[in-house]
Amino acid sequence: MSTSPLSKSIAGLRKSYERAELSEETSLADPLAQFDQWLKEALAAQVPEPNAMTLATVGSDLRPSTRIVLLKGYDARGIVFFTNYESRKGRELAGNPFAALQFHWIELERVVRIEGQVHKVSDAESDAYYQSRPLDSRIGAWASPQSQVIASRGVLVANAARYGAQFLLQPPRPPHWGGIRLVPQRWEFWQGRKSRLHDRLRYQWHQGQWERARLAP
Repeated sequence: MSTSPLSKSIAGLRKSYERAELSEETSLADPLAQFDQWLKEALAAQVPEPNAMTLATVGSDLRPSTRIVLLKGYDARGIVFFTNYESRKGRELAGNPFAALQFHWIELERVVRIEGQVHKVSDAESDAYYQSRPLDSRIGAWASPQSQVIASRGVLVANAARYGAQFLLQPPRPPHWGGIRLVPQRWEFWQGRKSRLHDRLRYQWHQGQWERARLAP
């Protein structure tokens, strides 16, 4: 089978990463502090959607799936995002409470990967974030049966109108919607370098402390 001209042009795409470096001497010993530093630099650089991250889960069929979610909080307890618990990702996380996250700040030639175990945040945390959302987004959490097959977009519009009329300006948080916290067990910080000799530093939790090691690119 012959290769299409488009395939040939894609195969020839090249970019040399030369913006920065990541070393054991300049990186921070605590991966959360290193993440905080990099995220602040992404914000300062006005990277589009700097809190967008890929979430990978594995279902009962052992097949992985990914989607983009938004980081909404992080601290020593873990990394937080919000979702419909009855969505595909919600169901997969309930059945297999381990997941992976990845940030790709392409403008800075950086990737952060995080792996760990997940659990729901407290009702109080979910309530507080839900109430901070715009009204349309709060109604949307009721209107969308996330990941389910629907007949048309009209279903969403009709649901939004129905719940808007029902709750007016004070929709309560749906019982099926809330936060998920990933507790990191492994971090990796990737800095693009010239000649594909990228810098990769892995932090792994071992015997009560973070152990840092360099990985080959």
